[in-house]
Amino acid sequence: MFDTLSDKLQHALGDLRGKGRLDEEAISRAMREIRLALLEADVNFQVVKDFVAQVRERASGQDVLKGLDAGQQVVKIVHEELTNLMGSGDSRLAFGKPPTVILMAGLQGSGKTTTSAKLALKLRKEGRKPALVAADLQRPAAIDQLETLGRQLQIPVYRTETKDPVEAAKRGLDAAREAGEDVVIVDTAGRLHVDQELMEELVRVRNATKPLNILLVLDAMTGQEAVNVAQAFQEQVAFDGVVLTKLDGDARGGAALSVRAVTGKPVKYVSVGEKLDQLEDFHPDRMASRILGMGDVLTLIEKAEAAVEEDEQAAMEARMRAGIFTFDDFLAAQKMLKKMGPIQGVLKMIPGLGNQLKDVDIDERQLARVEAIVLSMTPKERSMPHLIDGSRRQRIAAGSGQTIQDVNKLLSARKQMEKMMKQMGKGKMPTLPGQPKLTKTGRR
Repeated sequence: MFDTLSDKLQHALGDLRGKGRLDEEAISRAMREIRLALLEADVNFQVVKDFVAQVRERASGQDVLKGLDAGQQVVKIVHEELTNLMGSGDSRLAFGKPPTVILMAGLQGSGKTTTSAKLALKLRKEGRKPALVAADLQRPAAIDQLETLGRQLQIPVYRTETKDPVEAAKRGLDAAREAGEDVVIVDTAGRLHVDQELMEELVRVRNATKPLNILLVLDAMTGQEAVNVAQAFQEQVAFDGVVLTKLDGDARGGAALSVRAVTGKPVKYVSVGEKLDQLEDFHPDRMASRILGMGDVLTLIEKAEAAVEEDEQAAMEARMRAGIFTFDDFLAAQKMLKKMGPIQGVLKMIPGLGNQLKDVDIDERQLARVEAIVLSMTPKERSMPHLIDGSRRQRIAAGSGQTIQDVNKLLSARKQMEKMMKQMGKGKMPTLPGQPKLTKTGRR
């Protein structure tokens, strides 16, 4: 989502990085480019004006840290101001005496119903007992869609035959309370645009269910229009936070950067894909780091931990320390990588790697071809790769639909990987091809 904005901001700051001293002309040039980058990303004009003024004031003043040169200082200031712009402080959901009610609001097409199911799944993973209540009676397929998602996730969905959304919400809440659910997510009706009828209905449902959290679901692809919608909802129904959907698309990022500054309400969650487990907590500081090409190590670690069970983590780490890397280990690593999301996105979270991968098109189908080769091996061959001789290589190539050269490359790569892991297990840094070796003093 932020790729274009990220490129332009990094370019704007590129001339400043590494400079020991900055003059007014260099700062002004950088501020002009930052202003243009934000406006092109569809960030609210007043938000851009205030942001640039704040950065300029700090960059031109005495806000200097020891150990940072002037260029690095400006990058640090931009990072801090981006973080402040998107929201600082605690933006987690509030939970009270069960059941905690969460009211989902938004226009039709924003992804409200799917987001309700995603949130229910996320809360269940956090140890809660969520239920979904179908109170969207405007769109005929909404209730069926919610029930389908509920069955898929094995999360209860409460619906009634009434045509009154307020009554539907109340009955659903009562049923969930009787069943012992501790979180109830109410999916309300939307419209194609903001109108008084929608707002009045929302107010009545809110008064009947007394939600502890009201979340506004906004489509990030609509850019500045999403912020206008947020303002309209804020005036009528005071929501507590925002969920931004479709952040995996080619949205320019204006909504994410503007909505808190305009409404005063934080972005709590972001939807980063169509899969039901692709709803993430929104961390302004981490997003600022990603935008400025600094990576996002904390999110990367969290994704890795979520993709592997605790006992699997320990076993994998022990084998790596021992310098053992079989094709069974490869399959386990491949499985973990798939759970973490698109590989290009995962690699961009590694600091310093994002810029290097900017123009590189990673073909995930190649990983599937490699996996086909591994799956064409017998279990014994996967655990004991040294058994794979010439005739076995021919059989594996035929079984996977690949060439013998492809099989040979994979066998060679596995051997290199195991060798590197053995070196690391002994506390030695592996030397990459073409890289000069380090002496004991660390000099080349």
